[in-house]
Amino acid sequence: MPVSEPPVHGVPHSEPTPATQGSITAGRPADVETPAQAAAGNVPVARTPHSPAGADAPAAMIQEGRPAAVGPAPRAPEQAGVPKRTAPAPDDAAAPTAASHGTAATPREPTTTTNQPRPVTPAQTQEPAPATTVGDAPSTAATTGPSGEEAADHETADQHTADQHTADHEAIDPDAASHETADRTVAEDAGNDEQEARPADPEQALAAVRWRLHPETLREEAPDPAALRQIRDGLTAKLAGAVDNRSRARLLSLRSVASRVLGEFDDALADARLALTYAEATGELRRTALARARLAEVLRWRGEHAEADRLFAEANSPELPDRLRALLHEHAGRSCYDQGRLTEACLHFERALDLRQGEDGELNARTTLALDAVAERAAVGGFGPKPRSREELLGSAQHPVPTFDEDQELWGYADAEGELVIAHRYAEVQPFREGLAWVRRPEASRWALIDTTGAALIEANNGYRAVGSFSEGLAWVSMDGKGRWMAVDPTNIVKIPPGYEDVRPFRGGLAAVRQNGGWGAVDRTGQVVVPTRYHGLTTALADGRQVDGFTEDGLAGVELAGRRGVVDRTGRVVVTPAYPVLVVHPVAFLVADESGRWGALDRRGDPLIDPVHPDRAGVVAEIDRLLADASPVL
Repeated sequence: MPVSEPPVHGVPHSEPTPATQGSITAGRPADVETPAQAAAGNVPVARTPHSPAGADAPAAMIQEGRPAAVGPAPRAPEQAGVPKRTAPAPDDAAAPTAASHGTAATPREPTTTTNQPRPVTPAQTQEPAPATTVGDAPSTAATTGPSGEEAADHETADQHTADQHTADHEAIDPDAASHETADRTVAEDAGNDEQEARPADPEQALAAVRWRLHPETLREEAPDPAALRQIRDGLTAKLAGAVDNRSRARLLSLRSVASRVLGEFDDALADARLALTYAEATGELRRTALARARLAEVLRWRGEHAEADRLFAEANSPELPDRLRALLHEHAGRSCYDQGRLTEACLHFERALDLRQGEDGELNARTTLALDAVAERAAVGGFGPKPRSREELLGSAQHPVPTFDEDQELWGYADAEGELVIAHRYAEVQPFREGLAWVRRPEASRWALIDTTGAALIEANNGYRAVGSFSEGLAWVSMDGKGRWMAVDPTNIVKIPPGYEDVRPFRGGLAAVRQNGGWGAVDRTGQVVVPTRYHGLTTALADGRQVDGFTEDGLAGVELAGRRGVVDRTGRVVVTPAYPVLVVHPVAFLVADESGRWGALDRRGDPLIDPVHPDRAGVVAEIDRLLADASPVL
């Protein structure tokens, strides 16, 4: 049955009646949120935590001794009397990679040539392998151990250099973890307390820095500024040989961290902004999130909190690993603390703890220190203003929301205060998207497009019997209301000609479409990127959501003859459709076999964890164990 209108962006699709999916009709006022609800709750993904149940919630959170999960910071290796491991490098990690459970991919290092850094368009680079980024390096006023992380990028598949364990090119070896535990036990028994020399690679050296967190400013402090300057010089030398966007983004953003802690904010800001440009050119979600967070930290230290808060909000996507999301909330909370927004800071700290479920000892210790600082400041000046919504943080315009007049049985639009701004004169309406909304008058059978003032941009006489909301500047429309969907822009210019039986909104420049019974995907010019040969193109995410089309990382689930697989944004098959169930995890693919046993593939589609777990939770827990030591420096 043809679908009349694509579902709202990011919402699971359901078959509507041939009128208009997502429209609001007379007699169904309960389907539409009130202006107050829209102002308070219509929040996109990665939203700022909800306000506490009562005004005293932050105070209670502090006075009760902080969350029960908070505990003392883990002892540093030398305190435990065991050898300190060589620190993995600090930057963005990709998904764990292994030939099978217990066998990891070999760490890889990017190729380097002497070349002046300049952003390279994604078409000039090889297809990116999404990077896994988790944890946080800075810790409490007491020093903490080194942070680390792992990765295996497509661009480095055949390289095995001497300094393999660099920032985002260290693959996880599950067996190595167990070997390391055994070696550590032997070392403890032998009483070996030797400390290893500082790593020669500047990225490893930065990861090994034992940061101190100032108990009042909540800023990191370097124990040895001279050594940090040497590390920064090493990053500069390494940057001279970086030729690809991934390496440039990584090295520039790490150098910005060093400059920031050294107090050289202008240099840090220049590096962080350029790093974000390179990261965005890769199209990789986690790499871009890290670059945004590092830029946000520089801005926070400079006192430019509005832009810092916006960048933290933009970076925090639900498609990121929980470890990284917790880290982003922690640092966003520090920015709120600087501004005296202590309620909002507490909510961020609480959300960070919730995401890690009390399993991150260093996060717990840092949160304890941060909440002590909040308590001292709140005792003097209170908890500050109420928390802001995500829309406020992002500076997004609050569009009018639909409102229904029961006497007239007509729809109009009201602002956030409930004031009527567009009169009740429509039989059906759709919510505003990108400042535009489709409406239908009672006497008309076709739809018109209006802006937030109520002015018509596309008149009803253009003949659209079915319409979809605007997404990324385009809307799908149908003349007969049954099929032959085409895409138009707000000026009614046809950008993609008619010819599709069913369509979905654009996400990341791509839209799922059905033609001749098969699903595929097109870009914003109408170019077919994924051939229309699949029986389905929906993506199941680990958090329970279903996405129509592609994730923010450019991956989409496909179905062929009841078997699930994965394609990327170029149409390349990452996982051949061969699994009854497949779920996209932030760093892997969770798969189930015929017997219902769960395992995992890495982001290249190679086996990572054998299908031996009775449920999905067991696989997720094992992936978390593989990533236990992964932590980038912000």
